[in-house]
Amino acid sequence: MAKCELCGKKPMFGHNVSHSERKTKRQFKPNIQKTTIVRDGRVVSIKVCAKCLKTLNKDIKIR
Repeated sequence: MAKCELCGKKPMFGHNVSHSERKTKRQFKPNIQKTTIVRDGRVVSIKVCAKCLKTLNKDIKIR
């Protein structure tokens, strides 16, 4: 299961709704990206969502 290591965002569930209002199950998956960051002087590989990646780009240097 895809999960953001920083914020804990994971897939959500809902319905596809057709024109005739029929509902079928569907899944909303987070946009998970694998990236490397420098944490306490060490290069660490983490999986984060795109929103956290934008925030990291402002705060921490990304390789």
